[in-house]
Amino acid sequence: MGEGGRLSGKMALITGGAGGIGQAIACAFLKQGASVMLSDIDASHAGAAANRLSEVGEIHACQHDVTDEASWNQALEKTVSALGGLNVLVNNAGIWVAGSVEDVTPDAWRRGMSVNLDSVYLGTRQALPHLRESQPASIINISSIAGIIAGPNLAAYNAAKAGVWMLTKATALHAARGGNNIRCNSIHPYFIDTPLLQDVFARGGERKALNDDQRGKLASQAPLGRLCTTDDVANAALYLASDESGYMTGAEIKLDGGFSAQ
Repeated sequence: MGEGGRLSGKMALITGGAGGIGQAIACAFLKQGASVMLSDIDASHAGAAANRLSEVGEIHACQHDVTDEASWNQALEKTVSALGGLNVLVNNAGIWVAGSVEDVTPDAWRRGMSVNLDSVYLGTRQALPHLRESQPASIINISSIAGIIAGPNLAAYNAAKAGVWMLTKATALHAARGGNNIRCNSIHPYFIDTPLLQDVFARGGERKALNDDQRGKLASQAPLGRLCTTDDVANAALYLASDESGYMTGAEIKLDGGFSAQ
């Protein structure tokens, strides 16, 4: 077991696990005693991330296309086989899609919906039978503050992340009314300085680290005066995965530094 025991006995699958948010959540879970499966479309990156975290606790990795039903079946089977079950699902995989309702192309719209929203539906639907076998269980959906507050140039991203928000509530009600101790909640971060955010400022497909001016402009829009961090998200996910949040379901945690309160 890691440093603590808030997640002792928990078995978690984290999608998009090779990215910064996925790795931060995995590290927090491992430190609190959970065993973890990291899944990602890039198997080599997922494996490398798992290797880096292997000293913290029990962690595995697998290749996983979250837009594909068969791939979900395989990822879930590998998770249950490796960990002995599943009682925490973190739907974290996502991509950035920019453009107004007129600018975003139909292909980009469909791709954004597939990765950001359809994946959550597929994963939730196929994971529920496994979660019922290992109750109490928790589904944690990583949405965005963009799922609550719209922007003129984020039509597809706004729509998908808002869909995740509502799907979370529908799932929570379905599980509760079915008599299951399976909770479902969403996390809505403000901008986080990760490669996904770097796509916001990409030019010609070239991704670059944010400069101080770009970072400062985004940070200044939040009353707390800073960007969200991967640790902020990991700490929220840790709470939702633990039995400490046993009476929370169908809810959202806004990690926006006060942005939505203005």
